[in-house]
Amino acid sequence: MKVGVVLGSKEATPLEFWVGVEEGKALRLDDLVVVEYQHPTVGRLRYFGVVDQVMKLYEGQEYPTDTFLAAENRIPVSLAYVAHVSVTRLIPDEYLPPDPGAPVLLAKGEDLELALYYDGMKNQRGHTKLPVGMLKNGEVGYVNLEFLNGVKGGHVNISGISGVAAKTSYATFLLKSILESGVQEAAHLAKALIFNVKGEDLFFLDKPNARLRPEDRGLYERLGLSPTPFSSVAFLAPARKGEGVLLPDLDSRKEGVKAYYWDLVQFCQMGLLPFLFTDRQALTNLGFLIQHVTEKLRQLAKGQKGPYLRVDDWGGDLAEPQFEALGQGKLDTFAKLVEYLEEKLLGPSAAGEEDKGDRAWTARQAKATREAFIRRLKASVENVGHLIRGDRLGHPPDPLQGEQIHVVDLAKLHPQAQMFVVGAILKEVFARKERGLYLGRVFIVLDELNKYAPKDEESPIKDVLLDIAERGRSLGVILIGAQQTASEVERRVVANAAIRVVGRLDAAEAERPEYGYLPFTFRKRAVILPQGAVILHQPELPVPLFLFFPFPAWATKKEEVQEDLSDEALRGELGL
Repeated sequence: MKVGVVLGSKEATPLEFWVGVEEGKALRLDDLVVVEYQHPTVGRLRYFGVVDQVMKLYEGQEYPTDTFLAAENRIPVSLAYVAHVSVTRLIPDEYLPPDPGAPVLLAKGEDLELALYYDGMKNQRGHTKLPVGMLKNGEVGYVNLEFLNGVKGGHVNISGISGVAAKTSYATFLLKSILESGVQEAAHLAKALIFNVKGEDLFFLDKPNARLRPEDRGLYERLGLSPTPFSSVAFLAPARKGEGVLLPDLDSRKEGVKAYYWDLVQFCQMGLLPFLFTDRQALTNLGFLIQHVTEKLRQLAKGQKGPYLRVDDWGGDLAEPQFEALGQGKLDTFAKLVEYLEEKLLGPSAAGEEDKGDRAWTARQAKATREAFIRRLKASVENVGHLIRGDRLGHPPDPLQGEQIHVVDLAKLHPQAQMFVVGAILKEVFARKERGLYLGRVFIVLDELNKYAPKDEESPIKDVLLDIAERGRSLGVILIGAQQTASEVERRVVANAAIRVVGRLDAAEAERPEYGYLPFTFRKRAVILPQGAVILHQPELPVPLFLFFPFPAWATKKEEVQEDLSDEALRGELGL
């Protein structure tokens, strides 16, 4: 449908031009258009583009107050309705400007696919168009899956204000599309790991949303997705504090939630000690000692089955009679492990000021360094003691086994414990993928990246995330990361994300260079985006896409859970 012509009163270039909109027609921001004309030497030329600016003005008025006169029809004026178009594609690839007066049409059908490069989203097995939302014109918006799943590129980064940008909602919608659209090859082998960092909203992914409207269901169907919750989800929450307590520390849901924790042998064998030291000062001053003690603990636990540690020459009063005959002691709490390390690094408490540390453990480090190390470990006992224990065989989260999606709760944990859990799980997942122990792709959803991969600090967790960002796509480990402010996240983590998504941004944040890939008009729009709308940038398309996505089909809080009142469900509750 023709909507106007290329303007001759403004410059038209191969990459941008202005359109004069015909009376009675409309062009909006994000509309896709096509211009076609016959060049005398090249032949047929087609320009595809997206509208990124629209305006109206009176022609013929000389002073600002003439507007009042024109509104009363007291002076002759003409209303000009114009739109700016950024070119997304030229066919053929000849960089010649379009002729003024050339007709401008709305892009539909095949023209729409050409404008957004959908025709190139395919491989030998079929198309690779992954639905990621709806365009403003009501058509489905796609990205090339191969730029997300690691074939040509990988990783997604989502930015936006907390509570308004709906970062987690869009991340879970993306997972729904990846796992259920049928575009991802061997999607049944793919696994997803989601860290729940705020509240308990992600613990109802398997429950229908009672607030889902019929029009939302229609959007899912147009996207080729079922308006249903996720069917294969495991929920894990940290064990509650308290000796012998193995109940998950969760309030809003009890059924189907398991407690997670590590036993002391796993903690030592897996080399998890560094994840208790996550600040720059500790790594600068204690780095060598941390690595040395980590290796000593690995050697100590070698061959042991757990959950507690058996140690030789345990000089404290914690040795138990059944071990004394073997010259061994039993470490069955994290606090006892810290006491054991204190004795090895500083000597028995009765030694006074004299340095009686075991030289095999001290690594020739100054006594003050060893004391600082022990002080930090003692401070961590209250924070992580319930997660590292010796009274039960460990049950750490294993996102590569069992259900397709694993939700791991962090919300109630102390920040040090949160860092430990994230680091320990990601390290193990990445190591197993490196060794080829799992062939399917693994998608990791992690919010608050500015906390785990900060721009100006170093930590073992940041190293793991950098490894995933830089090498993960080749191994099939894909990070779907989110944060309020991309300017506070390590540059390489953000830069390695092929797909970048923006929800509503703070006005100052929108002006930061990290969002330089967004044209000026998109940065201004990001400040006023409504919930359920995002701006998405992908490598194949030179301009971003404005998208909106459907309301979650899964409950995002306990109040949204749709109760199943069917006879079968009621019989199940009664145990019949």
